Amino acid sequence: MISTLDTLGRRLDALCSEQRFETGWCLKDPRRGEFAHRRGAIVVPSASTRKISILMAALREVHAGGLSLDQPVTIQAKYQTSNSGCFQHFRPGFTITLHDVLTMMIIVSDNTCTGTVVDMLGLDALNGFCRSVGMAGTTHRQGIPPNTDARGVQYAEGPSDVSGMNATTPNDVVLLLELILQGLQDPAAAARLGCTSDLCRVAMEILSWQKLNSRLPALLPTGTKVAHKTGTGPGVINDAGIVFAGADPLFILAAYTQQVPWALPDGTPGKAAAERHIARLCRTCWDALMT
Repeated sequence: MISTLDTLGRRLDALCSEQRFETGWCLKDPRRGEFAHRRGAIVVPSASTRKISILMAALREVHAGGLSLDQPVTIQAKYQTSNSGCFQHFRPGFTITLHDVLTMMIIVSDNTCTGTVVDMLGLDALNGFCRSVGMAGTTHRQGIPPNTDARGVQYAEGPSDVSGMNATTPNDVVLLLELILQGLQDPAAAARLGCTSDLCRVAMEILSWQKLNSRLPALLPTGTKVAHKTGTGPGVINDAGIVFAGADPLFILAAYTQQVPWALPDGTPGKAAAERHIARLCRTCWDALMT
């Protein structure tokens, strides 16, 4: 018997084969427990989707008592070096709570906040968290990745060398999102994350506040809840999240593109084409799984 996800996976693969860039994806139907992927175990640049694991590692430390969501955090000039987010433009020295730092790190992908939190946790602890939950293909190598002129990057024909990058796999990120989802109701799943169900709810709330919505949510019905995190880098357009039908989780999808050109032959910006592609993948899942 052919499962719903077998048929759906072939549709997603067909959409991927139409593109002038590579796509890896992972899809989980939490209601049926079904799982499918394309290149899901291939290690790829994570870009800012890695911030989901940074968020959860920070919440684990909150549960352990090493951090508090209410503690004040001073924003320092040394972290205002990235072109991602809002706080790069602020005068340094202001103070906000850790909860607000984590929120800004997710909802506008603020790298000033990212560098701050990574230094508070330490890369070893962050990578240890990923290993502990089963994210074997995920590695955090930098607090804040260096700024890169995307137009100047030479896009190789083969797979990117990720040995010096922050990296992950689509399967890893879907695993993490599924654990957060399960942790809302299941204390054992929350404990696997080193958290409580209440802290999983904090994470889900923050992810659902995402303001960068031109990928997974773009073609879904207006008002659809999507708890997700984007990622962008030279030749890389990513998004990963949980899509809800009303209050109920419908599916989890992680989509990772590589070798996205600066522009397509017809002049369409590569970023716009990759974002539209991810939106089509998500809408295809929605149409199939809402039936």
